Amino acid sequence: MGPSHPATPQASALSTGLLLAAAGSIAFSGKAIIVKLAYRHGVDAVTLVMWRMLLALPLFLLMAWWAGRGKASLSRADWLGVLGLGFCGYYLASFLDFWGLEFISASLERLILYLNPTLVVVLGWFLFKKRITHRQGVGMAISYSGVLLVFGHELGLEGPDAVWGALLVFLSAVSYALYLTYSGQLVQRLGSLRLAGLATSVACGFCLLQFVLLRPLASALVPEPVLWLSLLNAIACTVLPVLLVMMAIERIGSGLTAQTGMIGPMSTLLMGVWILDEPFNMWIIAGTLLVLSGVFWVTRPVGRTP
Repeated sequence: MGPSHPATPQASALSTGLLLAAAGSIAFSGKAIIVKLAYRHGVDAVTLVMWRMLLALPLFLLMAWWAGRGKASLSRADWLGVLGLGFCGYYLASFLDFWGLEFISASLERLILYLNPTLVVVLGWFLFKKRITHRQGVGMAISYSGVLLVFGHELGLEGPDAVWGALLVFLSAVSYALYLTYSGQLVQRLGSLRLAGLATSVACGFCLLQFVLLRPLASALVPEPVLWLSLLNAIACTVLPVLLVMMAIERIGSGLTAQTGMIGPMSTLLMGVWILDEPFNMWIIAGTLLVLSGVFWVTRPVGRTP
């Protein structure tokens, strides 16, 4: 055998970027599993999302400070943009997602959230009159048929609760799609990491305010396992995925990072079966494959061969 040759810088960056993107997707997908485990201790969505964001707040503030070092201060318009994006992209999306998880499985929740790229396409058509191509339309039809397949199966098991839970999670996906749709100019001006740090810090404030307005302060005294689960959620499933995905984008670009993120629904499905004893059957497998295939078709660059 001949001597081995070291990997080229391009190959090394590609492999590192793919690993970072996969790790970020798996870490983020664990959020639903942790939330479902915490619900077993009798807490509600308002309290649980408050603890998650309170524990993540110092790290988000550190992220915003680090990304903003040596850069210009934000204008009034920038702050208004951060306020609006923080409200819809991280506060409202997070709360609706946590609330919906009270009623549906982690597997169905992840499939609904994974429709996000299709919702961005629909919002672009509705708000900015961007044309939806035939390829995108076919991809969306495939994805939504997969969600409906799993939803129909879960409806038979959970009844009306599944309708309410699926609606809440779908509205969460719409809220985050609005964030993605309107964040373009601010991302270019502030940078993705700085914007994420600022917007999530704003969202933490909204979550804390919501708790103070809707719950007595005594309800913050939750069982110790909930605190540990919330800390794990805040670090491993909230802050860490943001950093991992940003590092992946720097190495392999947003398109390939998004494609690699398709591992997320599969990891949620497997963790739900292993940790939560959620059902694993042909309905869920078929629905997952349909959603992933449709989203891949929607996000695949035009002109790229299959």
